[in-house]
Amino acid sequence: MSKKLKIKQKTEAYVSTTNACKLCKPLGACIAFRGIEGTVPFLHGSQGCATYMRRYIISHFREPIDIASSSLSEKHAVYGGGPNLKKGILNVMDKYGAKVVGIATTCLTETIGDNVSGLLREFKEEFGDKELPTLLNVSTPSYSGTHMEGFHATVRAVIDQLVTESSPTPSLQEEKAKVNLLPGLVSPADIRYLKEVLDDFNCPGTILPDISETLDAPAQMDYEKIPEGGTPIAAIQSMGHSDATIEFGQVLQRTGNSGGQLLAERNRVPLYALGMPIGLRECDRFFEALEEVSGCATPRKHQLERGRLVDAYVDSHKYLFGKRVVVYGEEDLCVGLTAFLAEIGMKIVLCASGGNSGQFQDAINAVTSDIVTEPPIVKEGFDFYEISEEIESLDPDMLIGTSKGYSLTKKQQIPLIRVGFPIHDRFGGQRMLHLGYRGTQNLLDRIVNAIIEKKQADSPVGYGYL
Repeated sequence: MSKKLKIKQKTEAYVSTTNACKLCKPLGACIAFRGIEGTVPFLHGSQGCATYMRRYIISHFREPIDIASSSLSEKHAVYGGGPNLKKGILNVMDKYGAKVVGIATTCLTETIGDNVSGLLREFKEEFGDKELPTLLNVSTPSYSGTHMEGFHATVRAVIDQLVTESSPTPSLQEEKAKVNLLPGLVSPADIRYLKEVLDDFNCPGTILPDISETLDAPAQMDYEKIPEGGTPIAAIQSMGHSDATIEFGQVLQRTGNSGGQLLAERNRVPLYALGMPIGLRECDRFFEALEEVSGCATPRKHQLERGRLVDAYVDSHKYLFGKRVVVYGEEDLCVGLTAFLAEIGMKIVLCASGGNSGQFQDAINAVTSDIVTEPPIVKEGFDFYEISEEIESLDPDMLIGTSKGYSLTKKQQIPLIRVGFPIHDRFGGQRMLHLGYRGTQNLLDRIVNAIIEKKQADSPVGYGYL
């Protein structure tokens, strides 16, 4: 074999990423930690990581968020970041008075091999005379996954470190949660909706994480370093005594790395593994699970919302049927959206994600095989350059995904329905409701109106009546 041929083979084996359709793993960890009461997210790595993630999260949620950092430099890459990690935790204790410090690793500290769990044990021994916060840690190097995998890894790590077989049973004065709800990375509005649903079922629950207030707070007269809200540590510790866990995410369940599966294995808490409750079928499964756990029938309010959604399906069918749509973004959200779009008669021509779980195709097949005659093209590990190349021959009528796809829709001159995280070019991303019959209704209305607006704008005469 010639030297020239060897070089060519090496070049062809390398695939670069252009404008990734994903975000980095520790960013997802920071959002998850933000949903735990009294927690300061802390990145063990360079200062640039914390600065980038803080700015990115603020742009979507429109809320201030502090992310502490061990601020490693070139010297620490050689000698290790242990001293800076300990000093950083002491600074967080002094400046914030944090009850909890959530420590996530980065590419740098994973590459140099810092043993964070060991360093934290040393920290507790060295400073045991002080009133120490709860220290939680998770391994999240960006090169090993996406922001969504970092989010789920953090939820599982928190459960692993706080919920043990010997976790204390809630006292008589404490209300025992009947259900643990692990919704994944959804909006604060979605979390508030889920709380409303649990209340309507008279079903006490622990939602982990709870970003409904910490990342969508009311206006304050004074800046709060640590905002109110989040899942209390005591509530997390008692999750092993709940009657059931409901967890969203078909891809997540297929990976075997979910927090709900850990509770089922370690604490024998029954697990209801569901898809994202978007669309009639997936919402029905969610409400059926709540009926079983709570012992209550679905309240009339939600029955009426379901009925109005069915009516909207009928009314909108003439606008939606056969319209070609591309869905992209985080894997489980794409699966939930695809399940819904298949129900309303749209033709899903491409489902693309930057995630690379190996489970995306099977999850899409599971929600489409009994409805569509022509399955969508499914691509994982894709970036926006590859998505752009793919849609050239697909002639889509619209795209559904994050605001990062705007340039594609501008080029194609088609609508973009913005969902998920991040949404940086529109206002109110943190208040978008996606889940349940109500969230599905909102999404349906947005899709229909985008199609009508496009047709109206393209008409040479226009029209003012449907």
